[in-house]
Amino acid sequence: MIRDILADTSMDCLKMLPYLFLAFLLIEALEHYSGAFTEKALRKVGKAGPVMGALLGCIPQCGFSVMAANLYAGGIISVGTLLSVFIATSDEAILIMLGTPGSAASICPLVAVKMVIAVVSGYLVDLLLKDKISVSGQSGRLCREWRECDEDKGILRSALYHTARIFVYLFLFTGGLNLCVEVFGISRLSEFLLGDTIFQPVIASVIGLIPNCAASVILTQLYLGGAISFPSVIAGLCAGAGVGLIVLCKVNQDWRESARVTGILFVIAVMSGLFLEILM
Repeated sequence: MIRDILADTSMDCLKMLPYLFLAFLLIEALEHYSGAFTEKALRKVGKAGPVMGALLGCIPQCGFSVMAANLYAGGIISVGTLLSVFIATSDEAILIMLGTPGSAASICPLVAVKMVIAVVSGYLVDLLLKDKISVSGQSGRLCREWRECDEDKGILRSALYHTARIFVYLFLFTGGLNLCVEVFGISRLSEFLLGDTIFQPVIASVIGLIPNCAASVILTQLYLGGAISFPSVIAGLCAGAGVGLIVLCKVNQDWRESARVTGILFVIAVMSGLFLEILM
């Protein structure tokens, strides 16, 4: 059984390698050549901040959430704009769906729903809580200090690094998921994750708060495997800001403020998932 699981896992992950590498190559080029423009855009958006944040956040890369955390810590963008970037961010979820046969059709609904949640939540937070969550106004450290993809490596090396790292995550978690499905069955695994209950988005949101791209890999594979529902993967990916949360806690001098932002992000993710669960 173990041999069959390893063979199936290896084949599934190897099929995704070319798609992942090409996608990361494109994203690295975009981030390398448009980084300065993006930062200027975020600095000048004003009241359109949540809309711009949602648009930038839906692009699958770590740079925008890191940049947003730095700009927020420096008092340049609002808390609503920061949260719109965090909520729209999906890390590697979109790339994994692109590389999985038959899953590309799920991308548009996922991105569209997350963007709506990001824009609406961003404006509501700015309207209701902007004065209650005050930024320190101290400039954050440079984004590149906290970027996982170091610009000094160059576009090609950074793309290879990201592809290799995601391949390892995919192999480990896909192998573990295949083993659980083989031993317990997909229905038992779904029950363990509170499947067919309204509380599954809460578990997904907790997973999403893991400040690493592994969270998006776990959530995407669970969704593609049928273990969690669409509302749950939405909730988990809304809570998942990648390394943006680490950067926010590091560069923002007021840890209580960072904790409040994280709490608001979690509440928005859970409420969005529960609302979709009821609606669907």
